[in-house]
Amino acid sequence: MPSYAPPRPTHRAGPRQWAGLAVLSLPLLVLALDVSVLFLAAPQLVADLRPSGAQTLWIMDIYGFVIAGFLVTMGTLGDRLGRRRLLLTGGAVFAVASVLTAYATSAEMLIAARALLGVAGATLMPSTLSLISTMFLDARQRARAIAIWMTTMTVGVAIGPLVGGAMLEHFWWGSVFLLAVPVMAVLLALGPVLLPEYRDPRPGPLDMPSIALSLATLLPVVHGLKHLASEGPGPVTAVAVAAGVLCGALFVRRQRRLAHPLLDLSLFSNRTFSVALGLLLFGLVAINGVQYLAPQYFQLVAGMSPLRAGLWMLPVVLAATAGMMLAPPLARRFGPARVMAGGALLSVAGFALVSQVDTAGGLSTLVTGSAIAIAGISPLPVLTTELVVAAAPLEKTGSAAAMSETSGELGVGLGVALNGSLVAAVFAARTASEPAAGDDLASTLTVAGTLPSPAGDELTATARDAFTAGLNMVGVAGGALMLLLAVGAGWALRGTRSATDDATNSAADEAGDDAADDDASHRAAARVDKAG
Repeated sequence: MPSYAPPRPTHRAGPRQWAGLAVLSLPLLVLALDVSVLFLAAPQLVADLRPSGAQTLWIMDIYGFVIAGFLVTMGTLGDRLGRRRLLLTGGAVFAVASVLTAYATSAEMLIAARALLGVAGATLMPSTLSLISTMFLDARQRARAIAIWMTTMTVGVAIGPLVGGAMLEHFWWGSVFLLAVPVMAVLLALGPVLLPEYRDPRPGPLDMPSIALSLATLLPVVHGLKHLASEGPGPVTAVAVAAGVLCGALFVRRQRRLAHPLLDLSLFSNRTFSVALGLLLFGLVAINGVQYLAPQYFQLVAGMSPLRAGLWMLPVVLAATAGMMLAPPLARRFGPARVMAGGALLSVAGFALVSQVDTAGGLSTLVTGSAIAIAGISPLPVLTTELVVAAAPLEKTGSAAAMSETSGELGVGLGVALNGSLVAAVFAARTASEPAAGDDLASTLTVAGTLPSPAGDELTATARDAFTAGLNMVGVAGGALMLLLAVGAGWALRGTRSATDDATNSAADEAGDDAADDDASHRAAARVDKAG
């Protein structure tokens, strides 16, 4: 029989919980900034530390690589040891690792510090989401809180180039990582006051072989995806993914035999839980093609500086914010399946515009298409995350949050790898007649800058046209995937209601919102307490 979560209490959150949400949003903002500022700092960093090519790749990739690998483990640890305790411990380690990163004196030290940042970051993401589930027991408020929480991540990614660019103009490359220190200090100061503690009352022993198998599953898969994105298909990618899949099968087999598994696989017997994770994965695969390639178009095709490219991304960020914040009220009125399916169809229109971008004068088309595509897809991560969290028992929301975050990380990795490979294939085909062309647009433009004027200009034009053609194909592929996702959401989640449609929660909302009639409010609240 499917394992469904029991009805939750419906006490409404007050000012303390909303202040706690602001504190929980701080780590997400820092995590997002750390993802984007490193790319801006890379030129200064490479000139200072002089890493090898392989070391440069590890500096760029190790952070996200480790986060993805440790999410499941840290989510379960939060359920067992205490979510607030894990969050505060992770925040303290993140601050220390940020200082080590900022003052790294060698490439090896920087790689190790970034790996430590990844371990700490893996504690922050599931802890914040599971604490939201603990603090916001009312479904309507929880949906709104998740939307705010996810919007914080989007805003952090967007302002990263602006903040990082401004700091790098006045300070050394390590300064961008010190931004985390005062933020984590605020978390450590206010967290014990505003955040509740919660742990599984019957956690059972921690199974170390399961932790090892979870890492052996996720780390090779993520490595394979990153290798696919940078080098294209090959034996390294195939071996890494195959090894991860094999360890994943062993992990699942072990979890089924344990009385207290690291990951409760019974969660997947809930169709809503499983479908929501799948939709989140494939939705992020589609949208990350545009998010990955649009900044390259701005800088390498349109010739913008990183700071100006960041400003041109602001309409896309505003569209994403609007889509996320509108998702909960739209789901209450029309149901999550219809909202996700309708948003996916809207994204198809945006991807259609992306498929029409050209090299000359395509800037406004790309921004408009990207904004429409992301506005349409933005309700999906909010609603699927809410469905995942609502489907899990309260004592298992750390594990559920970790699965949601892992699905998101894999979606981002797959999106960059698959869409990057598609662009690379188109680029290679379009520049095959140019012997001086490199493997990608950036390297080809570098070569073109060393050639005499006519030949260099022709190579530059050819390379930019080839990259734009690849971007067009990403638009076509993204539109096709979003059509499939619209059908999948409408069919697989048919009849699924937003958690805020539950009658108990509706009564609680009336009790909290009807300030004009205090007596009626108290009676409604009493009915809710009795039902709970």
